[in-house]
Amino acid sequence: MSFFPGKDPEFGDAESCNDVTQLIIPRTSDIGGFEVRRALPTIKRRLVGPFIFFDRMGPARFGGHGEALDVKPHPHIGLSTVTYLTEGEIGHRDTLGNHTVIRPGDVNLMTAGRGIVHSERTPEDLRLRPHALSGVQTWLALPERDEEIDPTFGHTEKKALPTISENGVSGRVVLGHFCGLTADVKTFTDTLLADIALRPGARLSFPAEHEERAIYILEGALEVGGDTFEAEQLLVLAPKDTITIAGAGEHGCRLMLFGGEALEKPRHIWWNFVSSSKERIEQAKEDWRQGRFGLVPGDEQEFVPLPER
Repeated sequence: MSFFPGKDPEFGDAESCNDVTQLIIPRTSDIGGFEVRRALPTIKRRLVGPFIFFDRMGPARFGGHGEALDVKPHPHIGLSTVTYLTEGEIGHRDTLGNHTVIRPGDVNLMTAGRGIVHSERTPEDLRLRPHALSGVQTWLALPERDEEIDPTFGHTEKKALPTISENGVSGRVVLGHFCGLTADVKTFTDTLLADIALRPGARLSFPAEHEERAIYILEGALEVGGDTFEAEQLLVLAPKDTITIAGAGEHGCRLMLFGGEALEKPRHIWWNFVSSSKERIEQAKEDWRQGRFGLVPGDEQEFVPLPER
């Protein structure tokens, strides 16, 4: 998804919970009738592991009278985009000629490297009937050694991802490794992304296998260290210790667990461009102005212009 000017998140009080070092409360932005909550980046927290961008998409309901998601072709460099849905469908097209539809439980991972353009739109068969859309989209900053690799795209279906189901805990590993399971999705650093549901009172140990860890609460309420946290909050966890989490309230919760190895140096982010070099971002701006990124087959007529600021 293109980086629109979102509202800065707020920071809640996490001082009473030793297991949570930061509590980030995203603010909702409307992009053409579609609500998005941006949790990363913020002024106080730029990354969690390689995750430099974390957007909660929806939940949204479209009425079926042409209402749809239409993110026009836009460019990326220096990152991998990860799209994971819990409801609905999104059609993906890119300059490599890929055209696929992502559905709930599938994962799209597009590595921009030296540069790629893609669009994200509601499939034509959904536009005239009511439908829902909900999920997350994240960006993984690439290691410096891989920032200029050739762009690639991978689509992994839900049935190919490893699942967890025991003692009131269910879900799947989307990226990386967790609870002895590993997703067969290529990433360039130690990375974790998992979709987990906890029934009320169900407990799960979140081991310190990853250098940096966080939890985004999609639905319900979560108990950590004796404190309860509500939906649409991002919890950055203390490093090095195993942390026990539990479903709270009447319905338990659904979460995205994520994190990984910290990057070797800071990253610059401007619009849809991520790089360890400010000069490389300036070059990407000029390349987009001059039309050097190429066109998206099947979606050549529109594009997102370079922001003025």
